[in-house]
Amino acid sequence: MVFVCLFFFVTVAIRLSTTALSKRHERALKAQGAIEYDPQTSQMLGVAHFAFYGAGFIEALISPGEVDAISLFGIALWVTSMGVLWSVIQTLGPLWTVKIIIAPHHELRQTGFFSFVRHPNYFLNIIPELIGYACALHSWYTLCLGLPLYGLILAKRIRVEEHVMRNAFPAY
Repeated sequence: MVFVCLFFFVTVAIRLSTTALSKRHERALKAQGAIEYDPQTSQMLGVAHFAFYGAGFIEALISPGEVDAISLFGIALWVTSMGVLWSVIQTLGPLWTVKIIIAPHHELRQTGFFSFVRHPNYFLNIIPELIGYACALHSWYTLCLGLPLYGLILAKRIRVEEHVMRNAFPAY
């Protein structure tokens, strides 16, 4: 039970800190004339993310598993996904937000993970993050039900982002 609470609070604290960073970047970008696209989907993703975390935590409290090889795998996957997130944030710098925002001075970045994956934040951070989180807590219902639901929202987000990026950057 101590592990479940500790892991939950650490993961939420890190995600709240990245959300705060995103908000700072968003305010600065909008002050420079940036335009936000499809805010409803961004909001749904935020709610889905924290709902996934909450559901996994509650499931782990109701039916706690032992810290075993699966938990350790989950922790390693989650930590790795946070490393990818840190890399994406470093690559995008002040352009990084959790929303689709295009600034007048926006530059297409094709370095780091962006040089070989179109959406590293989604495919190398968020999806592994959620899988790792659920595995660490043995939250199998959350994983099996929550991940596909999250995936539906994420698929819509990717379609919108692809459209926006193609319109903003002919080389995209």
